[in-house]
Amino acid sequence: MENNKKVAAAMAGVMNYITTEEEAICIQSMATPAVTPSPAPFAAAPVKLWGASGRQAQMQMRNLMQMRTFR
Repeated sequence: MENNKKVAAAMAGVMNYITTEEEAICIQSMATPAVTPSPAPFAAAPVKLWGASGRQAQMQMRNLMQMRTFR
């Protein structure tokens, strides 16, 4: 019984957070002007999270090797 109450409270908290974030996004989108500027000819490419994660793992492994953690 006690565990069900805790789960329900946690779910209610998460749902409240999600709805608050959605409201903030709606308010933010309403505040931006309707006309968007044209993109620059050399616009930055979107960040690819999987690639960044892989590069970070490689750098961390090299750092551990430089510190001679592995024998």
